[in-house]
Amino acid sequence: MSTPVLSTKGLTRDFGPFRAVDGVSLDIRPGTITGLIGPNGAGKTTFFNLISGALKPSAGQVLLNGQDITGLPPEALFGKGLARTFQIPRPFRRMSLLENVMLAPQGQRGETVLGALFSRAAVRAEEARLRDKAMGILEFMTLGKLADHPAGQISGGQMKLLELARALMGDPAVILLDEPAAGVNPSLTRVLIERIEELNRRGTTFFIIEHDMDFVMRHCDPVIALAEGKVVFEGTAAEAQTNPLLLDAYLGAAE
Repeated sequence: MSTPVLSTKGLTRDFGPFRAVDGVSLDIRPGTITGLIGPNGAGKTTFFNLISGALKPSAGQVLLNGQDITGLPPEALFGKGLARTFQIPRPFRRMSLLENVMLAPQGQRGETVLGALFSRAAVRAEEARLRDKAMGILEFMTLGKLADHPAGQISGGQMKLLELARALMGDPAVILLDEPAAGVNPSLTRVLIERIEELNRRGTTFFIIEHDMDFVMRHCDPVIALAEGKVVFEGTAAEAQTNPLLLDAYLGAAE
């Protein structure tokens, strides 16, 4: 079997006496689209926050390609090839879609005083390169015609596409998606799925929280289920559809 691209070892997070994530150990294989399911309050988003650096664990480790990345901030992880989107998109609403995407890469020359003062030619060249890359990504995400529109004036579904576009500016090996289909109309959901599957064919690994079981069963394999902060199931989508615990608790037993 291939070496995991992303692993957690005994990952735990306590909030006072409440244990939100309880010793979770799992491996994400490269090139997969892994679905993470479970009821509200199961610890899914907290688990993503621990992996992506938004929260520090109480115990345990996170490994990316075998390297310990536990507790590193999101910007450091972005530079290492781990990106994350959110259930509720967070664009800079007054800025254009193109500007939002161009801002994503870290450590741009123009962000430093010395770079802005003494490396103007290099700053312009870098900006041109980033603009071309950002436009290419927006076109890929079907947002090219909206590149100059303010991000606050597009639909919720288009904001989900914009979130993924921003993530792609870091050329990530792994992308964590938090409820990508939530609140998205069916036509844009199809676009989002097509782009995820195309990126996956190109080698990007996805780890997806999703409550839409049809989405998970059609497009995710393997599937992992959390309940009360613990892994209660890990297997294929086909196995998930016949697992008694999941049928009863999450998927709804057939009548």
